Amino acid sequence: MNDLSILIGGKAGFGIDISSLVIAHILNQLGYRIYIYRDYPSLIRGGHTFSIIRASDKTVASHHNKVDFCLALNQDTVNFHIGRLKENSVVIYDSNSVKSEGIGVPIGNIIKEENASEIMRNSCIVGSFAKAAGIGWDVLEQVLKKHVAKEIDLNLKVASRGYNEPKEVMKIDTLSQQKMPILSGNEAIGLGLIKAGLKTYVAYPMTPASGLLHFMASGAGDFGLKVIHPESEIGVILMALGFAYAGEKVAVGTSGGGFCLMTEGLSFSGMAELPIVILVGQRPGPSTGLPTYTSQTELNFVLNAGQGEFPRFVVAPGDVQEPITGHQLP
Repeated sequence: MNDLSILIGGKAGFGIDISSLVIAHILNQLGYRIYIYRDYPSLIRGGHTFSIIRASDKTVASHHNKVDFCLALNQDTVNFHIGRLKENSVVIYDSNSVKSEGIGVPIGNIIKEENASEIMRNSCIVGSFAKAAGIGWDVLEQVLKKHVAKEIDLNLKVASRGYNEPKEVMKIDTLSQQKMPILSGNEAIGLGLIKAGLKTYVAYPMTPASGLLHFMASGAGDFGLKVIHPESEIGVILMALGFAYAGEKVAVGTSGGGFCLMTEGLSFSGMAELPIVILVGQRPGPSTGLPTYTSQTELNFVLNAGQGEFPRFVVAPGDVQEPITGHQLP
């Protein structure tokens, strides 16, 4: 199989994003190209969330709606995504809390027996997936040690319990091609800013642009950056204009509602001829819309925001593979 998709779902707060990254890194170790679709519900804990990881022998820039594996940590994952299953899809589920056909793993019991935290359910089901997919324990262990920061010994023990439950039902082959780094869009943008000589990044957290703030803050010491989190989006744009006036290369990051608050500062930058880079993570609208989902509905707003006419260059590729093109406005 040279193109496969894995869906993992559970309650918000169960570490679905972390486990999707672990699965991605496992498949990356086997030489596959990776694309991750992440669901961004406006939830803190308790509601349903999921990710789809696609792995292919070729570069991919989208997910498939149909999946080969479904990893269900709660009943909603089976109920909500049954339409994504193929005839030969493999469902791996927590037999202590989920009713389904497929491979049942007593994850709840394992967590209790190992006195592990609830979030370690993801390590258990990822272990079961690795065994069912014919992936060696050495690959899983290597990835967990590198990408799980807390309580690694207990996570490995729970993953091992999950690994020993199922039989191999499908063999994912190892590809003989170069392993490529796994980067989110926010991380790729951040590396581009650093390469361009950025000195200061100013932002107020707003999904889906928050990941860029976190990434820049984590690398600030390594790259000699100033990363500043002011009290509001208005504070962000005004502080950035001050840095631009002082001659520093500065960028800000936000999303639709935050960019709306920055438009007066944007107009001022045009009037005062202060160069500034603004990263806008688009969201559905109008207004705050669906607060944490990504979209491509705000391009016209970005193109035309501000008072009067002043030079701007808007870069808006349609996807990660499209050549970067810009719109030059007067």
